[in-house]
Amino acid sequence: MADWHIGVIGGSGLYELGALEDAQEIDVGSAFGAPSGPITTGYIGGVRFSFIARHGAGHRLSPTMVNYRANVDALKRCGVTDLLAISAVGSLKEKFAPGDFVVVQQLIDRTISRERSFFGDGIVAHVPLADPVCPRMSKFAAKAAGKAGAQVHTGGTYVAIEGPQFSTRAESNLFREWGADTIGMTAMPEARLAREAELPYALVGMVTDYDCWREPDGDVDVADILRVMAENAEKARKLIAGFGAALPKTRKASSIDTVLDTAIVTPREAWSPELARRLDAVAGRLVDPLASGEE
Repeated sequence: MADWHIGVIGGSGLYELGALEDAQEIDVGSAFGAPSGPITTGYIGGVRFSFIARHGAGHRLSPTMVNYRANVDALKRCGVTDLLAISAVGSLKEKFAPGDFVVVQQLIDRTISRERSFFGDGIVAHVPLADPVCPRMSKFAAKAAGKAGAQVHTGGTYVAIEGPQFSTRAESNLFREWGADTIGMTAMPEARLAREAELPYALVGMVTDYDCWREPDGDVDVADILRVMAENAEKARKLIAGFGAALPKTRKASSIDTVLDTAIVTPREAWSPELARRLDAVAGRLVDPLASGEE
């Protein structure tokens, strides 16, 4: 059995993973509140996958209301080694057409109302985030998306807005001037938290629309978005199946696996035992002694 365990976070339009061998649906508690829903875990081609729907069953959670910390924490508790995120995105470039897939390389965070870190009062950490996605995972995702029949673009920049409203035309044009390629509402703080949890993260954006910059198309039409999402969902499921099949049999270590070794700045003797207990999954290899009450 391979030592990969892929966590999948499904976005708008992808609420279930598809065929899994030995599938189980489990409720996983989190020290950071309630996750979006249960986690479905099982195998594809001998590789273990654990899936959570980012917006919950029936898409009941807006982007702001998603508990990103709980979702990442719950997947880490399941033992995942890497995260693959699937998200619906708007296009800020003519060449990224509705129906295309974009394997994101860079992120711009414009969210304002979300918990951004597992750390803080009692244990402070500053993880490096210059390159917020894992190139190895992204390469596997791009290859699998192509085999799934999608038109794939690699290396795009995603701007994350708070939402739930779509951007104004002035904002859309400003983001284009910044060099952003796609726009969405969920990649941040998800990618930040994945890094803090020492989980290599890849993001595949499924383009649903041209946002509102592209005149004379006018405003974003939700009906059109839902139609394209439905068309993309099956390709996304094929992508995930192909992703598992293409993984090397043995997972080589990533530098992200141990990023907290040099990120925590609070001296160990000053760590908060209470926060250490909450971090028993996210940073368990470092905080286990304090999490169990030892001083």
